[in-house]
Amino acid sequence: MKKNLPYILAIILTGFGLLTLFLSTSVIFDLFGIRAKEGNYVLFVVWSNFISSILYLISSYGFVTSKRWTAKLLGVSAIILFIALIGLFYHINSGGIYETKTIGAMIFRISVTTAFAALAYFTNTKRNK
Repeated sequence: MKKNLPYILAIILTGFGLLTLFLSTSVIFDLFGIRAKEGNYVLFVVWSNFISSILYLISSYGFVTSKRWTAKLLGVSAIILFIALIGLFYHINSGGIYETKTIGAMIFRISVTTAFAALAYFTNTKRNK
C-alpha cells in the first residue's frame, strides 16, 4: 500500500485539479453558462483557483516522480489561496457582492491543499532518503 500511495494521491490530486481547472476556466471565459450559475462570483478568487489548478496538476507529476518540490509547490498554492481569502474578506468588508458559499469553498480548498502539501512532504522526503 505504501508503494502505491503516491500514485493514489496523484490520481486524487489530478481529479481535484482538473475539476478546479474546468470550473475556473468556465467562469473566467463564460463557458457552458456556468458563469450565470455561479451568481455573484469574485473574479480574483476565481483566478486564484485557476492558478492553483495548474499547480495541482504539476504537483501530481511531482507525487508520481517523488520530487521534493511537490510540497513547496502545494505550499505556494495554499498561500495563494490564503491571500485570496484575505482579499475576499476585504472585498466583503468593502461592501462588495459575493456568494456566501465562497467562504466555505475557500476554507475547504485551503485545507485540502495544505493536507496534500503535508502528504507530499512526508511521502516524498521518506522516499528520497
